Amino acid sequence: MEVDTAFLRSKRGIVKVAEMVTLFVAFVCFAVGSMPRYIAATVLEFVIISLLLLLYLFKLNKKLTFFFWPLIDVFNSIFAAVYFIVLSVIAVSTYNVTGTLAGGIVCFLSVGLLCVDSYTVFKNITFNKPRIENHNQVKE
Repeated sequence: MEVDTAFLRSKRGIVKVAEMVTLFVAFVCFAVGSMPRYIAATVLEFVIISLLLLLYLFKLNKKLTFFFWPLIDVFNSIFAAVYFIVLSVIAVSTYNVTGTLAGGIVCFLSVGLLCVDSYTVFKNITFNKPRIENHNQVKE
C-alpha cells in the first residue's frame, strides 16, 4: 500500500493534523471536567477526521471512487464547525470546572481550523468544469 507522505506536508495535511491535535486537547480538557456529552462529540469528530486523514494518506480516495470524497470532507467540516460552535458556546457559558472552560476555548480553535479546511477543500472542487492546466492557454 502506497503512503502519500507529501499530503502530510501539504497545507491540507497540516490542517487535518492540527484539527486532530485540537480535538484531542479538547477531549482531555472535557475528560478532566467530567463532561460525557462533550467527550463523546470530540471523540466522534476525532475518529472521523482520523479516518479521512488515513483515506488521503493511503490514497484510498482514488481507489474507492463510489463517493466524492472532497465533498464529503467539506460537509463534515461544515457540520462539525457548526456543531462545535454550539458546543463551545454552551461549554464556555455554563462551565463549573476549569477543564470545561479550557475545552470550550480549544473547541473554538477547532472551529477555526474546520472552517479553513472546508474553505480550502471547497475552493479546489471542480463541479463538471474542465481543469485548465496552463493558465496562458488561449480559449478556442
